[in-house]
Amino acid sequence: MRMTDVTGHLAGLGGDKWQVHLKARELIEAGADILEMTIGEPDVPTPDALVEAAVASMRAGRTGYSNGRGEAGLLDALAARYTASRGRPFGPENFLCFPGTQTALFAVMAGVAQAGDEVLVGDPMYATYEGVVRATGADMVPVPLRAEHGFRMQAEDIAARVTPRSRAILLTTPHNPTGAMLTPEDVAAIGRVAKAHDLWIISDEVYEELVFEGGVFTSPLADPELADRVIAVSSISKSHAAPGFRSGWCAGPAAFCAALLPYSETMLFGNQPFIADMTEQAVRDGSDVAPGMAARFAARAALLAERLDAETDLTVHRPEAGMFAMINVAATGLDGDAYAWDLLQAGVAVMPGSAFGAALKDWVRVALTVDDAAFATAVSRIVTHANAKTRVVA
Repeated sequence: MRMTDVTGHLAGLGGDKWQVHLKARELIEAGADILEMTIGEPDVPTPDALVEAAVASMRAGRTGYSNGRGEAGLLDALAARYTASRGRPFGPENFLCFPGTQTALFAVMAGVAQAGDEVLVGDPMYATYEGVVRATGADMVPVPLRAEHGFRMQAEDIAARVTPRSRAILLTTPHNPTGAMLTPEDVAAIGRVAKAHDLWIISDEVYEELVFEGGVFTSPLADPELADRVIAVSSISKSHAAPGFRSGWCAGPAAFCAALLPYSETMLFGNQPFIADMTEQAVRDGSDVAPGMAARFAARAALLAERLDAETDLTVHRPEAGMFAMINVAATGLDGDAYAWDLLQAGVAVMPGSAFGAALKDWVRVALTVDDAAFATAVSRIVTHANAKTRVVA
């Protein structure tokens, strides 16, 4: 039977990038001693207060159909939060609510790109980005994020790849998988390129509240001169340790949100009212768990870097935020994919860098989200494994 082009556009994407993770889960279920450091799962449960808020809302009968844009209380909470944090006014008309950041990004991308267009995306990138772009029929144009620039997107690298088909720049700050954060100067320079070529800026800001001590988060949404071309996506998945509740949003120009609303309603017609009520409470109260997560993730990244720098020939890119650290494994003589499979045999599961773009073929991504004792054990296993491999290479 015939199928549409989108199935071909997405062939080889999705779950195919997560084969090491899936194999690790299979081994763990069979009783193997595997320390799983593959995915960005918060290291604490969803706060009881939020779970109780959802339960109370369900018991109050908030289980019917939702407003297609989002529940009024949540929209008001988002407007207040963004007005305070971005330094310019936002109203409910500047938001659409979705089941998580991924759905928000999928819908937003459909609103800015289509077949024949191009979207500029940093390489490395989060594993679903290529699929989100290709699902629209547009072509993804990788923009190299270089280690010598701290994996921060450079305006001149974007400008060099702009064509008449370019429609949007997709940013992630803080970045997944590298933990890099764009500086105010980076954002201003990227904004100038976007204005010069009439491009949208889509900013994935889901790790905004997991910034390590000393770091400063900069959102393109904060620049009033970019207000008519910036759309941000985010959620409570990371900040409030609530990934399973699937509650996110996009923030952008009122005209864009109004135009995208029928598409959103065609997809899902709003999220669940009881989850919206819980999310409203999360947005209004802020996160009690994000500061602790950020401190623990920073400490684990520091331990990883200190031990690998001192005891192996591997090198670690220290993140500024987020849930992950990157290790360059070229000294072992293996690329990141072969290394990840080999390390799995030594009892540690990590993600090959190639899952996040060609620029990371010699790297692996390590989740910082396992508890301290397990993390220390995993680091020791990585050290032992790396030294055995580098001795063979030497």
